[in-house]
Amino acid sequence: MTSTKQIATSHGFRSIFCTFAVAATLLTTEEARANNEIYKKALPSTVWVLAKTDGETSSGTGVLVDLEKKLIVTNFHVVGEARAAVIFFPVLKDGNPIVSRQHYLDNVKSLGIRGRILSVDRKRDLALIELDKLPVDSTAIPLAAATISPGENVQSIGNPGSTDALWAFTSGTVRSVYQKTFRTGAGEHDFKVVETQAPINSGDSGGPVVNDKGELVAIAQAIAPNARLVSYSVDISEVKEFLASPWKPAPLPASDLLTRADLKFTVHKTGHLEVEFEEKDVEKQNVFVTKDVEYFEKADVRKVWSLAGTLKAAPNLDLTLRMLEQNARTKLGAWMTERSETGEYMLIYCVKLDATASPEALKSTMEYVAKLTRTAKKDLLPKEAGTTASQTLDSWLTQ
Repeated sequence: MTSTKQIATSHGFRSIFCTFAVAATLLTTEEARANNEIYKKALPSTVWVLAKTDGETSSGTGVLVDLEKKLIVTNFHVVGEARAAVIFFPVLKDGNPIVSRQHYLDNVKSLGIRGRILSVDRKRDLALIELDKLPVDSTAIPLAAATISPGENVQSIGNPGSTDALWAFTSGTVRSVYQKTFRTGAGEHDFKVVETQAPINSGDSGGPVVNDKGELVAIAQAIAPNARLVSYSVDISEVKEFLASPWKPAPLPASDLLTRADLKFTVHKTGHLEVEFEEKDVEKQNVFVTKDVEYFEKADVRKVWSLAGTLKAAPNLDLTLRMLEQNARTKLGAWMTERSETGEYMLIYCVKLDATASPEALKSTMEYVAKLTRTAKKDLLPKEAGTTASQTLDSWLTQ
């Protein structure tokens, strides 16, 4: 039998529970409304970025940061070695974006905007793209005045390849902000990281991470591979420094440089590019250029090298001194030795060339390397050397 007191108590608990439930519903509704407002505020500044490198198309996200100069910021790893990109701004229908990828691809002539990669910063994993034009309703995203703090909310917009939808919304919280040095497939990085508890998927890279005011606080960059819901973004302070620094021209792909220099090349199985130089009455000499750019801070370089021959034993003192003597006299580069997997010693002439050098400069460098290496075979190497050069070159290329 239930007493009147028990009924009253039970009724009281139900009333309190209902009050909490209504309050939670109102809070959730308000939160959703606020997120929707932030999304719609950041959306006109967010773009879909498509770039082609080595015959493959990469897809990512970017954000408009300068309306007057028509500048987009994205990740370096989104554009890679490409120097042109196609940019799509969201098309709105009844206030909401059309999210179908195929819609934009089918209308690329009317919706796609050509972009030129002005500058890259591999250390920060950032790239700057200049557009030919802008949609009439586009707006540049406001930049936050300072770094965001742990515990604050963040929202982002991206174009994840894992779904069929573009301009997908994600929210989370800031876990920590700190300087981080790490390596990805795009190279070595060192920048102030905004670590968040929010998922970033392939395709979201380069997109805006904003605060509750809709201000840009970071650029989405990567996920922590061995952790759950831990993502890294490039802090706004790094973005501002990148925009304020002198824009170093982004290097062209090696294949483009060789084509512009009218040099016929083949692609070695390692991906490095090979050019055969031939002169009348002299033997052919193959010269290689690395497919990738090596860098330190703002310095970008490419290796150009050729193999003079191989030795069964390490260079003796006399040969080493002659190599050092030649190094002091050569206009470019230097002699170096590498030990192959078979135990032989390869004599290589190598030049480290500025990766932003012109096609003509690359051609001249390769011709110089070919001529010097061909000549050195007579001066530096014993007569039997060089006979196994083609057999051992692969081992050096794959290092």
